[in-house]
Amino acid sequence: MIHLLPLPGSPRAATMRAVVERARSDARAWLRGGADGLLIENFGDQPFHPEAVPAATIAAMGRVVGEVAPLAAAAGRALGVNVLRNDAEGAIALAAAHDLDFVRVNVHAGVSVSDQGLLCGRAHATLRLRAELGARALILADLRVKHARPLVERPRADEARELAGRAGADALLLTGPATGRPPAIDELAEVAAAVPSTPLLLASGVDPELMAATRDRVAGWIVGTWAKRGGRVVAPPEPARIRALARARDSRRRRG
Repeated sequence: MIHLLPLPGSPRAATMRAVVERARSDARAWLRGGADGLLIENFGDQPFHPEAVPAATIAAMGRVVGEVAPLAAAAGRALGVNVLRNDAEGAIALAAAHDLDFVRVNVHAGVSVSDQGLLCGRAHATLRLRAELGARALILADLRVKHARPLVERPRADEARELAGRAGADALLLTGPATGRPPAIDELAEVAAAVPSTPLLLASGVDPELMAATRDRVAGWIVGTWAKRGGRVVAPPEPARIRALARARDSRRRRG
């Protein structure tokens, strides 16, 4: 995760120079540590717009993507974006303009109740826009995203099947209830059985121990908080922690 500093137009906005410098520094730290990819997110823009963000936010994120993309490309690593809180169409537009590998969508289908109010999935619009713009980005969709709950509780397996099937998600993300908190591992088997051909990733509360416990059960992990200095989400990533994550990942590859 590259958690951006607050962007122009947000309540605690930093200067674009500071935003870009921090993003480039974070990207270099992750790449030197061996990350397989980078995910850029406007994390500092709290409180988030529930759906479509202002044009200034997309412009600022585009500037950052343009600065980070050459670093990822030089290292042969994937690059994606998440436009918080749920601007999937903005993310697809960035993906098309910068030829990104993937986007993350917090609520791709269904309706969730969050601290931003109701978040409504727009899979119908997102997939059509991706096709219209010719974007190749994969859609990584959260299954019951953190800081939210489904408006109507349904079996988790049914939600997974519909996200991967009717809503066309390319991979599913499992998270805990909040930033930095892990998902319930006992739910992993249920979801994997429901969508056996769909990649699953763990996307919150990931640390080396969780990676070790799930290394043979998931396609990958999205890591943010644990890799930061002192485990503080607002801090820069710490090289020693990134290396610890890489060792946990590579132990799976050696076993395989």
